[in-house]
Amino acid sequence: MKEYLMIGQVIKPQGVRGEIKVLPLTDDPERFLDLARVFLDETGGEALAVRAARTREGYAYLSLAGVEDRDAAEALRGRELFVPRAEAAPLPEGRYYIADLIGMQVVDEAGRELGRLADVMQAGGNDVYEVRGKRTFRFPALKRALRAVDVEGARMELDSAALSEIAVYDDAD
Repeated sequence: MKEYLMIGQVIKPQGVRGEIKVLPLTDDPERFLDLARVFLDETGGEALAVRAARTREGYAYLSLAGVEDRDAAEALRGRELFVPRAEAAPLPEGRYYIADLIGMQVVDEAGRELGRLADVMQAGGNDVYEVRGKRTFRFPALKRALRAVDVEGARMELDSAALSEIAVYDDAD
C-alpha cells in the first residue's frame, strides 16, 4: 500500500496573494479544512504548511506557506497534493482508497485471472472500474459485482454472472 495518498490537484491560482484552487479527489472536500500540511509528491519529499483553507461549490482553496503571490501559485498549477496515510480521512466499511485499488489483480469466482485494475473513474452515482488483461473492460463498482476486495493481498474477486450483465468490453462484437 502507498504511504501517501493523493487528495487533490491544483487547478489554478486564485487571486493575487498566492491562494490556490484545488479539485478535491476525495468524497469530502471539507477534509481540506483540517489539513496542517500537504505534500507535493507521493514520496513525502516536499511539504508545505497549510496557512488557511476554505471550501466553496465543491472546490478547496488553500493558502500555503511559501506561496506568497500569484506567480508562486501558478507554479503549482497541475500539481497533485498528497497526505500521509496516517493523516488520511478514515473510510467507512466497504470503501477503499483509489490508490489501494489501482494495480490489484482481478479474478473471477473460480480464480481465473481477468487482468489488473487499471483505473477508477468517478462518474457520479457509482465509480467505474477499468480492468486491463486479455480483454479490457469497464464496470460500475456495484456490490453484486464485487465478491471480495483484499487490499492487503492486492486482489479483487468479481462475480462473472453480474459482469455478464453490466460490463462493457472494448472488443465487444
